[in-house]
Amino acid sequence: MAQIAITQFNDLSLVRQGKVRDIFDTGEALLMVTTDRLSAFDVVLPDLIPDKGKVLNQISVFWFKKMESIVKNHIITTNVNEYPDEFKPHKDILDKRSMLVKKADPLPIECIVRGYITGSGWSSYKKEGQVCGIRLPAGLKESDKLMEPLFTPSTKAEVGDHDINISFDETINLIGRTRAQELKDLSLEIYKKGAEYAFSKGIIIADTKFEFGLLDGKIILIDEILTPDSSRFWPLNDYEPGRGQNSFDKQYVRDWLIASGWDKKHPGPKLPQDVIDRTSNTYKEIYTRLTGENV
Repeated sequence: MAQIAITQFNDLSLVRQGKVRDIFDTGEALLMVTTDRLSAFDVVLPDLIPDKGKVLNQISVFWFKKMESIVKNHIITTNVNEYPDEFKPHKDILDKRSMLVKKADPLPIECIVRGYITGSGWSSYKKEGQVCGIRLPAGLKESDKLMEPLFTPSTKAEVGDHDINISFDETINLIGRTRAQELKDLSLEIYKKGAEYAFSKGIIIADTKFEFGLLDGKIILIDEILTPDSSRFWPLNDYEPGRGQNSFDKQYVRDWLIASGWDKKHPGPKLPQDVIDRTSNTYKEIYTRLTGENV
């Protein structure tokens, strides 16, 4: 099992290192490489998850293609043989875990969609009866499906910082009413289509987040989409409102971290080998369930 922590090639220009992705500037485009790093609570953990980067990249490619009828995306190619010449010596590392993408201007919003009441949304609802300023009906149980999915945006944090939930009015203040409404409409439409497809494969997508950018003045989908890093995936056959759900995503790691007593500050604790193995296998299972293919 391959483990890639960082793709710092000496002869290439690394322009940004995110929590999981390394981004290189090719001049005309960007090369996004998905590593095996794992972040939780906005902190990059010290352990790698074998093959995680390949799984995340391939899931995103799958969903990007499926959503092209709704919104264009940033992919130019995922074929390493079509990459610029300077990357070809590294194609064995880059294969299946990278994509050559268009240079878009990222919008400063994390577009979060919640289809079920869970996580921080459940905590907020218990305290205040609302999520991100949206009042919800009384009597909801943990993990209940919402009558309609909610658009609950947040700010984008730098590595090591925390995203901050904001209201739709605050989103309008940041990017304007027209852009804000377009992001909301696109996010809800993508979520609904993805959730319906996943449901047919025995998977509930409880919530997720999207990122968008501007290219030639038009909004396109960027970064990743409907992956175990950006979404909560629950097995349909085990779903039961009124409790926390078993999960196909990194929630298992989050639960272990919470139980460990970690203060959610850098540096994160080392993970036990069984947590690493289970997480790796979980990522692979979600890919196979969604696509019908093996990693």
